[in-house]
Parts: sequence; structure tokens; C-alpha cells
Amino acid sequence: MLRASFSSSRANFMVAPVFIRSSTSKMLFPLKLKSTGASSCGASYLGGMDLFFLSSGVGFQNRNLEPEIELNTARTNVEGFIRMVTAAFDYFKKTKNGHIAVISSIAGTKGLGVAPAYSATKRFQNTYIDALAQLARMQHLNIRFTDIRPGFVATDLLRNGKYPMLMHADKVAEYIVRALKHKKRVKVIDGRYRLLVFFWRMIPRWLWERLPIKN
Repeated sequence: MLRASFSSSRANFMVAPVFIRSSTSKMLFPLKLKSTGASSCGASYLGGMDLFFLSSGVGFQNRNLEPEIELNTARTNVEGFIRMVTAAFDYFKKTKNGHIAVISSIAGTKGLGVAPAYSATKRFQNTYIDALAQLARMQHLNIRFTDIRPGFVATDLLRNGKYPMLMHADKVAEYIVRALKHKKRVKVIDGRYRLLVFFWRMIPRWLWERLPIKN
């Protein structure tokens, strides 16, 4: 699978995989970019696109708050996210039509003490997509947004450790495809996690801060 690579004045980092769908073939293609600007987000490679789908992220448990772990997480989940999503937004702004979809996480619902940067950056992604959805309406652009928020998925990111309610990647992929097809604004995967998020949001701050959540 191809990955999208960027470098900044401070560090090299990865943001990807990135997929774009050709306006002509309606197929998803993995994309490799070598640019900090990526102003066209690779659309010219396929002669145009109607769907931009970003599946990008790193996450670590970091109870000791090692600065480099926190900063590397932010570089990928925030800086890399901004570079790619704004490139897609700029492209669709010119075409007046499009669909931007991203995979964030239910971790953005509340701050997680064991993974501060990860949960904070996922919350950033949720809010950033909210902001762009509002901006698109303000500018009268026909751009649709989908924020996919899965729980724990059996991928290489979680290869170490034990996690509750672990979902199979192929089943999650089916949920994602349906969400994209129906242009869902927000999709929490799956039903168990939707229930979990519902109750998480009801927990007051003073109580949440006292809960010993370890995963």
C-alpha cells in the first residue's frame, strides 16, 4: 500500500494511507505524494476526483509524557491531517462539488489519561471537520463531509496489548463503505461503541477525571 509522505523544517513524518476516487472510473486509488503543499492532493494524477478519503494516524500510550512521543503524534494527527484535508478542500472549492471523508476515532470523545496526545489530536480532527463543514456552507460549496469514528480495530496499531471490544478490520471496512455510500456526516463504529460514546458524554468532568481508564 502506498503512503503519503511529507517533510517539514522540523521533522519527516508520514500521513497515510490516502485514497482518492477518480471522477471517471469511480475506483479508489492509493496515492503517494512528495510535497509539503500537495495543493491538488493528487487529483491531477487521475484526471479529477469526487471523493477524498484520509485514513491516517498514529497513537501511543504515554503515561510518562515523553515529549517526542506527544510531538510526533501531533505532527501526524494534526499537521499532516491539516495539510491533506485543506488540499482536498481547496480542490473541491474550485470544482464546487466533492466529498471529504476521514477516519478519526471515538478517542476524541474525552481526554484519555493514558494517551493524552492521541485523544487530544482525534478531538482536534473531529472539530476541524466540523469547522470545514460550516465553512463550506458559508461559502455555498457543495462539499460533503464524513467523520468516521471507530473503536478498537485489530490493526498493526494495536498489535501490542489487549483491548476490549476489538473489531475485525474487514467488518469495519464494510461499515466504512456504507457510511461513504450514504454520505453519513458522523459514523461511530460499531453499535457497542455508539452506546459507549453515548454514556461517555453523560459523565461529568469531575467524575471522568477520577476514572482509572487504562485503555
